[in-house]
Amino acid sequence: MKNEMTKQDIAQIQEELRRRRTELMPRQLQAVQEARAFGDLSENFEYKAAKQELNRNKGRIRYLQRMLDNAVVISDQSAEGVIGLFDKVEAEMVGMDERVSLQIVTAMRANALEGLITRDSPVGQAIFGHRAGDVVHVQVRKDFGYDLKILSVEKQEDDGSIKISEY
Repeated sequence: MKNEMTKQDIAQIQEELRRRRTELMPRQLQAVQEARAFGDLSENFEYKAAKQELNRNKGRIRYLQRMLDNAVVISDQSAEGVIGLFDKVEAEMVGMDERVSLQIVTAMRANALEGLITRDSPVGQAIFGHRAGDVVHVQVRKDFGYDLKILSVEKQEDDGSIKISEY
């Protein structure tokens, strides 16, 4: 499976990989060596904690490297007034007086709790490519969906301000 990323996604991942490999890893290896010197490893909490941190870092490095290895660079450009990648959208649930603020982002930066959604999410699929004033249907499950009215679209670019997500 290919991972769609912008040039900014790739740059952020490369920077995190550099930092994890050249800054965090040496410190963590040193912490493991120091904790090992405390003696009996079976009851050495410091050693176990240091190893756990080192393994967590190694896991994150493997994950990020896999994401880069399977990356496909995509553009964040879209036509004027049409919802595209990184655009901010204000919408209202039809029949309810509830507004939502959303921004379409790549999967590496998604955080639904902050309104950062991918174009592959149900809402993202429904609104992507539409304009302000359009009413779209969001199909959440086979037996449940709702309508959204797009109130406004604010064009944005990928300036790197939205950080990649931790897992």
